[in-house]
Amino acid sequence: MQPSADSRKKKRRRRRRRRLAACCSSRPAAGAAQGQCQCGSSSPGGGGGSGSLVARTPRAFSSCSSAAASSACAPAAAVHLGTQHKLTALLVALALLLVLPRPPLVAGVPVSPRRMARIRSHVERINKTPVRSIRSQDGDTIDCVAAHEQHGLDHPLLRAHAVQTEPPEAPRGGGALSFPSGSATNGSGSGSGSGAGKDSRRGAWQTWHHGGHCPRGTVAIRRTSAEDVLRAGSVSRFGRKRRHRKAAAAAAAAAAAARAAYAPDVITGNGHEHAIAYTAPSQQPVYGAKATINVWDPAIQESNGFSLSQLWVLSGSFNGSDLNSIEAGWQVSPELYGDSRPRLFTYWTSDAYEATGCYNALCPGFVQTSSRIAIGASISPVSSAGGAQYDMTLLVWKDPKLGNWWLSYGDQLVGYWPAQLFTHLSDHATMVEWGGEVVDTRPGGAHTATQMGSGRFAAEGFGRASYFRNLETVDADNSLAEVALDAIQTLAEDPACYDIRKAYDDDDDDDDDGQHSARGGWGTHFYYGGPGHNPACP
Repeated sequence: MQPSADSRKKKRRRRRRRRLAACCSSRPAAGAAQGQCQCGSSSPGGGGGSGSLVARTPRAFSSCSSAAASSACAPAAAVHLGTQHKLTALLVALALLLVLPRPPLVAGVPVSPRRMARIRSHVERINKTPVRSIRSQDGDTIDCVAAHEQHGLDHPLLRAHAVQTEPPEAPRGGGALSFPSGSATNGSGSGSGSGAGKDSRRGAWQTWHHGGHCPRGTVAIRRTSAEDVLRAGSVSRFGRKRRHRKAAAAAAAAAAAARAAYAPDVITGNGHEHAIAYTAPSQQPVYGAKATINVWDPAIQESNGFSLSQLWVLSGSFNGSDLNSIEAGWQVSPELYGDSRPRLFTYWTSDAYEATGCYNALCPGFVQTSSRIAIGASISPVSSAGGAQYDMTLLVWKDPKLGNWWLSYGDQLVGYWPAQLFTHLSDHATMVEWGGEVVDTRPGGAHTATQMGSGRFAAEGFGRASYFRNLETVDADNSLAEVALDAIQTLAEDPACYDIRKAYDDDDDDDDDGQHSARGGWGTHFYYGGPGHNPACP
């Protein structure tokens, strides 16, 4: 008996439904995505219950004539689907790169938006709205900021602090009130005649003065940039001295044996090397220090290295976390400033460099009063070997009436560290240091070739080696007193790399043809420095 047409149609429908069921059960997602089968809720005839199948494109299954063929057909569709997904994902990624904003590039380095927001917020706290801005020929921008709005007053201990305009009382004594009025203000300097007829020492000044001056009532602040912060690696490290806590025990032991028991504990295995003169701690309190330093531009080997020449006013313990320090001098630091120019710098800490203090005006604390001196600005001109020597005079002293520690540069008052910032130094200092410092990270396993001072050893003397001259301290009567030669000790961790040689004015007459005496007297002084890496300093 021949099956009826309706019977044949029903069989074809059942076979189609079986193929659809096999496809959707083996690769439901693939089949649906390809439009070959879809698991739905309505039957081909419009009826049926939940879970029935709907054929959208019956022709797509013409090659799958059986359940076995259908299952073999599904993997091929899956392979095609995977390739299509990869192409789609690639196209979406390319579209996002074109549409979405890219991470900003700062100094050629990509920075995430979140990190950049933190950096900009930090920079905005440092940089106050200026009354005037001066573009220096060395690339710096000097902002003239209203004195009462400066970042230094943001310190929580200074919320009710009123800025002093002048110190009540400057130190008495020979050099205290005789700041050289010409040498520091015009950049050319003047001095007494030498054996050659003219003095080859001149005053070093600041480069930005070629672009103008800040108006009265403002203070000159070097503008901080996002690039400055990025070079430090993080906001928390920016403007602070790094402490490497893993001590080099062998170096520390060797240095301990080489120095006196009361010498400053400058060796902590942190890679810093010194050539310094220092006063021994005594029962006599110290209220300040002064020296004149010639300025050089030493070569720095590592990008995170530095070379500086400074004076330290200290109190507290070198072995604990209560060391108080006030520091000022000149410094070359590519990481901090982005170049290799020598710059006037300051530093302070009240807890042995742990959490308090910073360089210059990069954190609250130091209160600036000068509209003519910008801390962190470059110094020019600089000394040259066998040529003119440019030096600067620094004085740090404690105001006997209000107790703040003041800084002067040449004949200019720069500003002060309020006494509230300190513990031990709120009263007086116990030690003073003068000299040079570099950081040695031993690049390539060898000693750094970063130069200290002029990059020449002390024995090369005037015109070639770096010097500190006219060392003085301030006593309890607020008077400057010359430091006796036998009252200071010297220290160099590795004299084959950097060394120091102290002398009094008359001691160098035979070596320098009496030039020191002809210049008016150097008093207690010393030469220091060195090239770093050399055959004797591997």
